[in-house]
Amino acid sequence: MQVQALLSRATNCRARLYPATWPRRALVRGLATTQDAPRPRLDVGSRMPPYRKLVKKLEQVRRVLGGARPLTLAEKILYSHLDDPEESLLSNTTNGRDIRANANLKLKPDRVAMQDASAQMALLQFMSCGLPSTAVPASIHCDHMIVGEKGADTDLPNSIQGNKEVFDFLESAARKYGIDFWPPGAGIIHQSVLENYSAPGLMMLGTDSHTPNAGGLGAIAIGVGGADAVDALVDAPWELKAPKILGVRLEGELSGWASPKDVILSLAGQLTVRGGTGFIIEYFGPGVQSLSCTGMSTICNMGAEVGATTSLFPFTPAHVPYLQATHRGPIAEAAQEIASRPMSTNLLSADPEASYDKVVTINLSTLEPHINGPFTPDLSTPLSKFKSVVEEKDWPRTFGAGLIGSCTNSSYQDMTRSEELVKQASAAGLEPKADFFITPGSEQIRATLDRDDTLSTFSSAGGMVLANACGPCIGQWKRTDGTKKGEANAIFTSYNRNFPGRNDGNRATMNFLASPELITAMSYSGQTTFNPITDAIPTPSGPFKFTPPKGSDLPLAGFAEGNPEFLPTAGVPDTSVEVVIDPKSTRLAILAPFPAFPDAELTDLQVLYKVKGQCTTDTISAAGPWLKYKGHLPNISENTLIGAVNAATNEVNVAYDVDGSTSGIPELAKRWRDRGQEWLVVAEHNYGEGSAREHAALQPRYLGGRIILAKSFARIHETNLKKQGIVPLTFVNEADYDSIDACDSVETRGLLDVLKSGGQGEVIVVVKKKGGIEKVVKTRHTLSRDQCGFVLAGSALNLLARRGREDREEVVREQELTD
Repeated sequence: MQVQALLSRATNCRARLYPATWPRRALVRGLATTQDAPRPRLDVGSRMPPYRKLVKKLEQVRRVLGGARPLTLAEKILYSHLDDPEESLLSNTTNGRDIRANANLKLKPDRVAMQDASAQMALLQFMSCGLPSTAVPASIHCDHMIVGEKGADTDLPNSIQGNKEVFDFLESAARKYGIDFWPPGAGIIHQSVLENYSAPGLMMLGTDSHTPNAGGLGAIAIGVGGADAVDALVDAPWELKAPKILGVRLEGELSGWASPKDVILSLAGQLTVRGGTGFIIEYFGPGVQSLSCTGMSTICNMGAEVGATTSLFPFTPAHVPYLQATHRGPIAEAAQEIASRPMSTNLLSADPEASYDKVVTINLSTLEPHINGPFTPDLSTPLSKFKSVVEEKDWPRTFGAGLIGSCTNSSYQDMTRSEELVKQASAAGLEPKADFFITPGSEQIRATLDRDDTLSTFSSAGGMVLANACGPCIGQWKRTDGTKKGEANAIFTSYNRNFPGRNDGNRATMNFLASPELITAMSYSGQTTFNPITDAIPTPSGPFKFTPPKGSDLPLAGFAEGNPEFLPTAGVPDTSVEVVIDPKSTRLAILAPFPAFPDAELTDLQVLYKVKGQCTTDTISAAGPWLKYKGHLPNISENTLIGAVNAATNEVNVAYDVDGSTSGIPELAKRWRDRGQEWLVVAEHNYGEGSAREHAALQPRYLGGRIILAKSFARIHETNLKKQGIVPLTFVNEADYDSIDACDSVETRGLLDVLKSGGQGEVIVVVKKKGGIEKVVKTRHTLSRDQCGFVLAGSALNLLARRGREDREEVVREQELTD
């Protein structure tokens, strides 16, 4: 169905469900039925991991490495998806003894998932390869471009109308190439993937950094940029530097106010936002058995905040009822059979003697709730100490909004635990003192909560139910409480990320991350210093004190289906469909290939900007109002690095040209590009942390960037840079950062040899200061042979498109010979 038809049907549905005589307050969700609809017959087979093939590949891996070699769960699943185990595992690994952090794994994922903001660029890149359909099953989820403001009944139709052009493009491309299309309102990508596609032993790539959410159901799910997704979509091996394995041993059992969210909030505080870089986090130990499937997903989801490649749990008994409740009983049966096998062919749990590069132990029985923030997800404070920290730091004593749900915490368990607290407070005559927002993660969750009266409990207490979409979590929040830009204030969210300006565009907003139940309770006090475990709220009838919340892992009556209009289109390719792109569009633009790397060293670069401090993908390519330009590279490039702090002046988005004139960073980059001046950026640690936003690599490349020289990089972003033909380099001596300034001239030595040799050798950067002084800076690189090919070709897409043309020409030649 076209999006206009969806809008029409949804509007009619709203009129049918919510008569004009109903009070406005009842319109908590206007675009879905509360009645179960007959579910189309689900082709479970298309969502079943290829277990037989994976087990055979595991047996091959055992032969290559030796049958006695113990493997972690992550290694079993990863290595079972290798294109050629012998090539990947024995090259540059001391004959297989040192695989982790050394081997370049060439993998064949089972599936790809894309959200609407990132799918635009991924599909534009895929289209340029000229293939008739995707090589692996794929899905598109329209969740990022829906505003949270007045409630779902108003926000969803307005967002559909405002983004019709993009949704039409995505749906037409999905129909043409055989991709499942989940329309706006169907749910957040990660919740929908968990409910429909994730499965034990699966390997999936997703164009969103929180793709590891699927690891709660035993999958290897990795967040990537669109160019990486295209590798899988065209059946090219996807390359990953073999991660180290960080084992997190869980002991005991959660109780009281402690929740799965507190596991990852606590771990983030221990590891920091860089501590998981280069690692897969693998959970094990007796405490794993006490967690629900959705609780495990919450933990995996937020593993992205410590920089981990992905996170995952082993197959547990909790996975079986979840798979059955989400109409995937045959997958549960197949997984149980695999899990019952001897370890040699058991794909779904680690070998007993498996070793980890590092082990962290968390006792669930003694874990207390944590609150993380502000401004970074790894500033972790136990609840019992939070009041004193608020007072010490002079943070706001009150907060304006409590927001629960999102892709991180919108499960039935999360919502029913929060509901139980609302019922306690309502019975005492209390109302929330902070604005209270609820975001269901999917139409299935929303419909079930509606049927079971959970949503009516929230709305009757004054809560606002937003659309089944990301909304405030990724900056699609239009605050109506009068908070002004630049005004310091506090909010509490059950989301996963809280960088400055992330939610409302106000860099002074302090977002504190916590569990949904803790936020719900605190919203009734409106005080950041309130501790619901120990503190009471005054009422006319006396002090009121919450009791620990209780909820249900799964609904006793099963999940409701909700509005059938939100079910996906079938992933069957139709070559007759024309992909809809208006050549005059300001939101979609066909990509032009980037120029190839010159057959020479880079001898005339200039430092465009020297960044001070944290530089996330939000800093490099802001979201919020810019999301509408995700499919139009020239337009979205106008936001490039606008959040970056100038290391020399502490100004934000103020760049200085060689003549001393000032401008915004994008303006200076365009001016240099137009006069043929290529450039580099100098930065500090963990450059590009945050989301899998490949625009943060595409935009600098489009504007003339060639090198990013930093103290360290976030994994996804470093890969994205290489895919777009930008060379990421790190300082051998971090103190050299201090010796480089904006507008310095730079030339490289050894870079061309490194690229032509497939990554062998070193790169020297020679910095020429004003006055003629030269500074020689030694750097490191992580370029593999394939990645060198990307840079030489101008981008990975250029290389894939060339190979696609060659393959098509070969097919034509073979046909001519046989005719």
